Amino acid sequence: MCPTLRSSYVIDMISIVLILGSLGVRVAECRVARNSETTAFSALNCRKHSAVLTEFGGVGDGKTSNTKAFANAISKLSQFASDGGAQLVVPAGRWLTGPFNLTSHFTLFLNRDAVILASQDESEWPQLPVLPSYGRGRDAPGGRFSSLIFGTHLTDVVITGDNGTIDGQGSYWWVKFRQQQLNLTRPYLIEIMNSNQIQISNLTLVNSPSWFVHPIYSSDIIIQGLTILAPVDSPNTDGIDPDSCSNIRIEDTYIVSGDDCVAVKSGWDEYGIKVGIPTQHLIIRRLTCISPDSAMIALGSEMSGGIQDVRAEDITAINTQSAVRIKTAVGRGAYVKDIFVKGMNLNTMKYVFWMTGSYGSHPDPGFNPKALPSITGINYRDVVAKNVTYSARLDGISNDPFTGICISNVSIEVSEAKKKLQWNCTDVAGVTSNVIPEPCALLPEKNVKFDCPYPQDKLPIENVQLKTCNL
Repeated sequence: MCPTLRSSYVIDMISIVLILGSLGVRVAECRVARNSETTAFSALNCRKHSAVLTEFGGVGDGKTSNTKAFANAISKLSQFASDGGAQLVVPAGRWLTGPFNLTSHFTLFLNRDAVILASQDESEWPQLPVLPSYGRGRDAPGGRFSSLIFGTHLTDVVITGDNGTIDGQGSYWWVKFRQQQLNLTRPYLIEIMNSNQIQISNLTLVNSPSWFVHPIYSSDIIIQGLTILAPVDSPNTDGIDPDSCSNIRIEDTYIVSGDDCVAVKSGWDEYGIKVGIPTQHLIIRRLTCISPDSAMIALGSEMSGGIQDVRAEDITAINTQSAVRIKTAVGRGAYVKDIFVKGMNLNTMKYVFWMTGSYGSHPDPGFNPKALPSITGINYRDVVAKNVTYSARLDGISNDPFTGICISNVSIEVSEAKKKLQWNCTDVAGVTSNVIPEPCALLPEKNVKFDCPYPQDKLPIENVQLKTCNL
């Protein structure tokens, strides 16, 4: 219910509304959520209070700005954080809006026929400072635009729905980016910072101006049941980018992207080294990716806070440049280690295995050329790939080789236009078992068949069970 109307009131609700109405006061009624309602959904936590966007003046005609309606609704509902929390329901309609900020102990729920449309009016987009672990905007040296849906220093936030849609209307930003008309980094669709207990699920996300989902400096994150769609030639439309985060679960998600479907990051060069927050304890499973020019899962290239304990299983790539790709460079420092992948099904790939130590974009000339990354403990097993151009391109760094690579039980069918050199390897070391075509000499086959390791324990985030909630 609204902050002026407590759930424990003694005076009858109808009397209050009539009295306030006679005084010309507009009241948005916020209802206590009732378990008898028929619309059920899964969430980290259920909410005691519920309201609908129209109760705060929202207009779903696709033309009227709802920026103030979202801001007012969330501001009012934030007052229930300590009283069972609140949920804001976006009903059927097309809800044009600029960016808005979330609050703690809060659920944003999109009905099946609800579409949130990002405003293309640049004046509606607040400017934010650069991220400390990046030192500059990713697109431009200056600051950055706020994401469409933003939150920082929050606890217990759910963004979900009955497969409702959030449309970033990114074409406006893609054109300006390509024409170098932006002095700030393009908006992301959803960004949550310095927060914990986050759920983003059961939504369709389309046409983000840049990255779609960007949790950063956060922990205890569940991302599931998303459909993420962008033109395959759209610039930098990464699907999901966990960045300096820990305890993350990404599952049951379908992504078509102009960049990496999932990009694991932790800061850029000297700025990422200084902040020093790794991304760790991440599981990715039942992911399907289409990205002709990028990777299904990229580790880096901004990995200067470190990446450790990443697990990926039962993942599929179709018409994608590479599967799980490691990207780093001199100056990044930190590490990528303890990476475990099993069960890849790949069809129409340029590379099955790809690692590079020369992904050399830098925020500025101030990076330390002696900051060499440590890439070790990289494990792949149980891979089936068809219509492949190259089996592998593995390029470490001179005097800083990538070590501890293990590849087992791999069957690669090379396309008709196959290249003579299927495995191109420099500055790497490791072992292989039961791999076809035959790997390079730097990854020799052991005489006894074996499986590369995959952890048997569960990450804490895997044990988190969602509750059944009602509108």
